[in-house]
Amino acid sequence: MRKHYLIEFVQNDQMIVFCPPSIFQDKELTRIAFGSKSVEAEFLPHPDSDNCIVINRHIQHALQIPDFKQPYHLFINGNTLFIGPLIGIFTAGFTDIDEQPIGERTQFFSKLLSVNKTVGALSFVFGEQHIDWKQGTIEGYFYENNRWQQLEVPFPNVIYDRLPNRKSERIPKLMKVKERLQKEYLIPWYNPGFFNKLDIYERLEQDSSVERYLPETHPFTSFSIIETMLSKYGHVFVKPRNGSLGLGIHQIIYDRETGKYYCRYQDSEERNRLRKFPSLELLFKWVFNNQSLENMIVQQGIHLIRKDRRPIDFRVHTNKDDTGNWKVSAIAAKVAGQGSVTTHKRNGGEVKTINEIFNKEECNLYTEKLSKAALDLSTVLEQNIEGIIGEIGFDLGIDRNGDVWLFEANSKPGRSIFSHPKMKDFDLLTRKLSLAFAVFLTEQSLLHPEELYK
Repeated sequence: MRKHYLIEFVQNDQMIVFCPPSIFQDKELTRIAFGSKSVEAEFLPHPDSDNCIVINRHIQHALQIPDFKQPYHLFINGNTLFIGPLIGIFTAGFTDIDEQPIGERTQFFSKLLSVNKTVGALSFVFGEQHIDWKQGTIEGYFYENNRWQQLEVPFPNVIYDRLPNRKSERIPKLMKVKERLQKEYLIPWYNPGFFNKLDIYERLEQDSSVERYLPETHPFTSFSIIETMLSKYGHVFVKPRNGSLGLGIHQIIYDRETGKYYCRYQDSEERNRLRKFPSLELLFKWVFNNQSLENMIVQQGIHLIRKDRRPIDFRVHTNKDDTGNWKVSAIAAKVAGQGSVTTHKRNGGEVKTINEIFNKEECNLYTEKLSKAALDLSTVLEQNIEGIIGEIGFDLGIDRNGDVWLFEANSKPGRSIFSHPKMKDFDLLTRKLSLAFAVFLTEQSLLHPEELYK
């Protein structure tokens, strides 16, 4: 773990910074920076501490450093000492309610910002309306001492994209903010964009190292594709290219003995359905009536391992850490609800830890297989997708032969698995790592910017 340093603010008239003797390393420092702002200062070694920086109030106000008891990392580039990172978390959906400034997602953001001190970074939440382009500042939302407050700070070192949905992502003024901060201000922006299922599949398909994890997948173009895949696999899944939360997923099953077709899905009243049809055409006429099929994909059905005759799949989170390396940060099993087409909670699914479902030997085996698959896929996805990716949520399955399959990859993974009481530590770890990656990005942007923008 990298070293953190506390900042002490003192009241005097001298533009002097007392900093740990160990960081000088024969460097001649003349400026100090926080976010996008910097000022000239005189630097002297701290007489008593190697863990503390002392800054006078004039420097604090000039750099707009909030008056929090907050540890930071230190970075040196040329003759400038950078304190940080200052992390801006970009989102939308703000309200006028003081206790809930980001609406229903306020609790998520308060939990995310609560790890600031352990990470050694200062993060805040903001939207496009909080930016003052002329002054180069942002009126950001900070969560300190269990309450929200707005403070003006410089543009951040790094921006973490937490836009809530694809609709907000396509809003022109939000797209303009992202483009301007990246291109004009060269601020690293990580986790941009929601993944498209078919696009992800086609990119992964090009790499032989992860080909074995991919179920056969095609865009829906005609009934013949479904007929061909049903003859090969017995059942297929039809799902939206840009869906989430298990919405709109249908399982189609072909019974070779009777020649009948079955469709398992959730209806408009959120009831799990299983219906029988004499033909595929009739099935589509009844089940997919008035639905647009050109935005659907058809995916090979997998015979998953089961618990009490209910299929199981797995959510695996991966995050990049403060050294820029991928880590598996959480694994949970999801058991399908009775008669459900998916394992989602809204369809009656249950979240379990792997230890609750398997014996110790199976648990170790499946954990190892899932971890390897998730890390392999994370590495290849990072290489084949534009932008900087810092976290991914994978929906993986294991079939009866013990092979791992990828169902979905999510760039902004949901957090429903962390409602399980035994997943609290994983919840904390994923939040820490999602901000710790900003430490690495800040260092890269200062010392090796060509690595970020190559």
